[in-house]
Amino acid sequence: MFDSHEFYKKRFSSHLKETSRYLKYIFNGHMAFAILFFISASAYYYQQWLTDLPENFPTALIIGITFGLIVSYSPVRTLLKEPDLVFLIVAEAKMGAYFRNALIYSFVIQLYLILLFAAAFGPLYFATYPERAGNIYLLTLVLLLLFKVANLLANWWMLKVREPGIRNIDLLIRTILNGVTFYFIVNGDMLFAGITSILFVIVFLYDYYYSSKQSGMAWDLLVEKDQNRMQTFYRIANMFADVPHLKNRVKKRQWLVHLVNRGVPLEKKHTYDYLFRISFVRSGDYLGMYVRLIVIGGLFIYFIPNVWVKVLFGILFLYLSTFQMMPLYQHHRTNMWLDLYPVELTYRRSAVLKIVYQLSIVQALLFALLFVLMQEYLGFAIMLGGGLLFIVLFVNGYIKPRLK
Repeated sequence: MFDSHEFYKKRFSSHLKETSRYLKYIFNGHMAFAILFFISASAYYYQQWLTDLPENFPTALIIGITFGLIVSYSPVRTLLKEPDLVFLIVAEAKMGAYFRNALIYSFVIQLYLILLFAAAFGPLYFATYPERAGNIYLLTLVLLLLFKVANLLANWWMLKVREPGIRNIDLLIRTILNGVTFYFIVNGDMLFAGITSILFVIVFLYDYYYSSKQSGMAWDLLVEKDQNRMQTFYRIANMFADVPHLKNRVKKRQWLVHLVNRGVPLEKKHTYDYLFRISFVRSGDYLGMYVRLIVIGGLFIYFIPNVWVKVLFGILFLYLSTFQMMPLYQHHRTNMWLDLYPVELTYRRSAVLKIVYQLSIVQALLFALLFVLMQEYLGFAIMLGGGLLFIVLFVNGYIKPRLK
C-alpha cells in the first residue's frame, strides 16, 4: 500500500543530501569570512546610525513594507519531479500526508527570513518608539508568524488555479493588505490594523472557497514551480562548484553582445575571447550578479563614513565579483563543439583570465570614481591602488592555478 508520508521522508532525505553537498562549497572558508566581515561592519555602523536617527524617519513604513513582502513571499516547496507527473498523479487522493509535510517544510525553511529581519529591525523599532515595551514588538512578531502561515496556505490553495492572471491578482491584493496591516501595527493604529486584517481574512477565505471549486491538483504547475526554484539554487551553487543539473538560460541582448565584442579581432587566437564575452552577457546570471554586486558595493561605499572601511568594503565586493566569475571557465564543459575548435586550449584559459581581469578592473575603477564624486581623493587613490593590487594578486595567486 502506498504511504505518502514514508515517500516524503525518502524524497526529503534525497533533497537534503543533494543541497547540503553544494552548500558546503557555497559557505566555504573564503565566503564565511566575507559574510562575517560584512555582518560585523554592517552591525557596527547600523548601531552608530541609530544614535542619530532623525525624528521623522519613516520606521513604520519601512518595517511595514518589509514585513508585508516577507509574509507574501511564501512559496511551497513540494520537492516534486517530472516523473511524478506519470507515477504519482494516479495516487493524488493518497498524497495528503505528503503535501502536509511539504507545507511544514516550506514554513520552516522560510523562518530564517523572519528571524533575520526581526533581529535587524528590533533596534530601529526601539530607537523610534522608546516608550513602548518589548512585549509589543514580540506581539508584532507573533502576528508576523500567523500571517506567514496564512499566506503560505493561500499560496498553496491558489496553486490549484491554472490561470496565472488570477494567481497574480490574488498575490498582489494580499501583498498590499499585508504591508498596510503591518504598517498600521507598527505605527500603533490598531483600529485600522484590525480593519485591514478583516479584509485579509475575507480574501483568505475566498481563496479557500475558489480553490475548492477546482477539479484537482495542477501537477504540471507544481513540478514547474519546484524545478524553477531548484534551478535558482543550482545557478547560485554553480558559482562555487560544477553543477551538472543546471539548465542554462540564454537571453539575446543583441545590442550588448555587439557592444562587448566590437573590439575583438577576427583571428583564430581570439575565438575564446569572443565566446566568453558572449557567455558572460547572455548566459546564466553572470551579468546580473556582476551588476548587483557593483550596485550594493557602491551603496556601502557611499553610506559608510570611515574611508578605510569604505575601501575594505570595496575590496570585499571586488573579491566576491572576481570569485564568482570563475565558473565561466567550465560554462561550456558539456558542449562537444568546443572540442572541435582548431584552437589551442591555452587560448581558452588566457581568454577567461583576460575577461576576469577586465571586469575586475572596471569594477575597481567605478568604486574609485565613487570616491571622487564624494570628494574623498585619498580614498580614490587607496581604492584604485589597493583594488588593482588585490586583482593582480588574487587572479594570479588563486584563480589562475585553479583553471584546469
